Formats: sequence, C-alpha cells, structure tokens
Amino acid sequence: MAFQSFNPYTNQLEAEFEEHSESYIESVLERTENSFSHWSGESFAFRSKLFQNLATYLKEEKERLTRLMTLEMGKTFNEGVAEIEKCAWVCEYYAQNAESFLKDELLQTDEGKAFISYEPLGCVLAVMPWNFPFWQVFRYAAPTLMVGNTGILKHASNVPQCAQAIERAFIESGFPIGVFQNLLVSSDKVEGIINDKRIKAVTLTGSELAGSKVAEAAGRNIKTSVLELGGSDPFIVLSDADLEKTARIAAKARMINCGQSCIAAKRFIVVERVYDEFLKKFEAHMKTYVPGDPSLRTTNCGPMASKRFVKELSEQVDDSVKQGARVVLGGKPIDSEAAFFEPTILANVEKGMRAYEEELFGPVATLIKVKNAEEAIEVANDSRFGLGGSVWTQNKTTGLEVARKVETGAMFVNQMVASDPRLPFGGIKSSGYGRELSHLGIKEFVNRKTIFIA
Repeated sequence: MAFQSFNPYTNQLEAEFEEHSESYIESVLERTENSFSHWSGESFAFRSKLFQNLATYLKEEKERLTRLMTLEMGKTFNEGVAEIEKCAWVCEYYAQNAESFLKDELLQTDEGKAFISYEPLGCVLAVMPWNFPFWQVFRYAAPTLMVGNTGILKHASNVPQCAQAIERAFIESGFPIGVFQNLLVSSDKVEGIINDKRIKAVTLTGSELAGSKVAEAAGRNIKTSVLELGGSDPFIVLSDADLEKTARIAAKARMINCGQSCIAAKRFIVVERVYDEFLKKFEAHMKTYVPGDPSLRTTNCGPMASKRFVKELSEQVDDSVKQGARVVLGGKPIDSEAAFFEPTILANVEKGMRAYEEELFGPVATLIKVKNAEEAIEVANDSRFGLGGSVWTQNKTTGLEVARKVETGAMFVNQMVASDPRLPFGGIKSSGYGRELSHLGIKEFVNRKTIFIA
C-alpha cells in the first residue's frame, strides 16, 4: 500500500510513501520496549525539560507545519497556526503539571499507611485521524509520555507528511530514540500490532467502526483502551438567548475546520419563538464563510479533505432533502478541482431524516424546531452520539439545568464547545469512552497501584 499526500485544493498528488515493512514494524516495537525502561526511570524534571523544548520547537516551526496540514488535508492557514500553538500549549501544560497530577494519593485507613502510586504501563499505541493532524496526536502524546510511557503513532493514511513531521519534532527536541515513533501502516495491520505483548494500551480517535474494531482487539488482549469517536453536537438556542451573538458563534461553531470536527456544532435545536429570527441571523453569518485557497491568510473556509468526503456529504444532504428537509443556503458541491462543498443550512429537519440521525462531517448545519427547553433536551438526547454540546440563554441558572440534563461528555453554557488542556475531553454512548486532557487524561494509561505499609 502507498501512502499519498493528495492536495484537496489542487486535486494533485504531492508525495507518495511506501508502507513500512514487517521487519520495520518489528524494529519499532523492539525499540519502544528497550527505551521504556530508561524513559520511565527518568525524572519528571528531565521529561518536563524535553516537552518545554518541544513546545519551543513547535512555536518556531508553526508556519512550516501549518503548510503541511494545508497541503495534505486542506486546513486553512489561520486554523493551522492556531492548531500548532495549541499543541505547544498542551506540551507546556503537562510539563508544568504532570508531577503534581501524579503524586502519591494518600488513603485513610484504621492502621498503617496506604496510598495510590501512579506508574507508567509501557508503550501506548495511538490510531489518529486526519482532521486535526497535529492536535489529535499531541493531546495524547503529552500526558502519555510525561507519565513515563512510550508511544507509537499510526496516523491516517492521507497525512503521512504530518505524521513524519511529528516524529521528527520529538527527535529534534531531544527525546531519546524509541520514545515516540511513527509507523506508516494500513488499518489492517493495527490489530496485529495491538496483539503484540509489547503494546500495553491503545487509544483511537476516529469512526465508530474503527473504534469498535480497536476496542474488540484491545478487549481480547485485556488491554486498556480509550476511544474518541463521532459526534453530532446539539447547539440549543432558548427563547431568551442573545440572538445576534448566538448566531455569529453558531456559524463559527459549525464551520470550524470546514465542519470536519467531532465537536463542531451540528444540530441546531431552536425554540420556536425565536426560530425564524435566529435562522435569518444565522444565514447571514454563514454567508460570510467563502470557500477559497486554504494557504491564504484571508481564507476562512477551505476545502474538505477529499472529493470522496464531498460525495458522501452530498448524498446525505440530497437524501435529507428528499425526506423533507429544506435547503436554506448552499446544499451542493462546488464545481471545481478543489474538494469544496457550499456552506449549507438545512431547515425543517425531523426525526428519521439522515440529517437528523447521522453525523454530517462537513459544512452543513441542520436546524430543528422545538416548542420549549424540555423538548430541546429530549431532541438533544435523541441521538446515539454524546460527545459535546452547548446551550444559549441569558439565564445561567436555566443554562446549568439544561446542561445537566443533556447526555454528553461535556456541555458548555453560552460558549462553543472546544477542547482545552485543562478540561477533561471525551464522550459517552457511541461517541466513545475514557477521557483525554486535564488531570483525568494523564491517569488513563497508568497503573493505579495501591501500596499499604503496616
């Protein structure tokens, strides 16, 4: 299998790489095993220094690394720069906080002394997606390696240059060889790697199907796994919301990364009293997103990652329209070499339509009208997904009540959903399990060892 860098803006093949051989895979597994004993024995101060070096490297190289994302999956320049800066932030965050997060936790007992010791497991395999080629990797790598684990990356097949650049970033920042390694392998090789005794845990960000396969393999081998899968985040607009502000942020929340984000707002659940006014303002803000050359600093909407994804999204939209949805804005691919899809709003979306039931991974917003907050909660929860969501109201007490009742891994009141190194990140239901980031994320891949001294 060849790994291709295929530019979604020019529709041109930029680079091609051969899949790593079985002998190379074996050498990577051997190196990670050998490096673990040394790396896990290093002090937090030593590991922290290297992550500070890595943060500095990322900041210095952010424009070059951004160009790789633009080249391989069409990320706009400004979003790419922000992504690299966020990667530097997560490195600094865990460099500064890992030791305190992992200090021995004393337990109360009637006699003797007891505490929990947080200790590394070994090598953690990461199966990562293309939509945030750097951030998805660094939010796993920073806490995982600061614990003392080692890491192997199997990145998405359409971003091989990003994957290689990440491995190079660790090496050039001074990390010992074998602590973090990249493998260019196809998805059908993942199960065999998980089966290897030198892999102690696995994390995946991706589709439900991929997640279920990884979870099955990890479970069969009795290995820890963390899954962050799809999302169809509800964006609940109550009758007392500041509609101008809410509509502006709604457009931004839908259009981040050309709509190709698990935590992008996707289902806009609006109370009928303000539905028409919200829709008018929302449409005006959605029109400000104009597809263009993602390498330009002035572009606010790039292409989707491939023509294949455009075709899949177009089918979902067309089927929803046949089922009764109304196209308010956009609704179709743009005829060009680039993988463009028009920023789109679908109104009159109801249960049973594809736009209601499925995740639309692209620049398409679905509007659902409800009578009140109670029905908004019911609709928000009427989904197999449960990653994130938000509620918009000028009454924070009401906002909190709604936030508590929506079944997601995170709810934001009067703020668009966003990942933050300081906040736990992860979902429930078909959006996965486990948590990344914060003090919870760093404890996913550790041995929570109980020690008792009489």
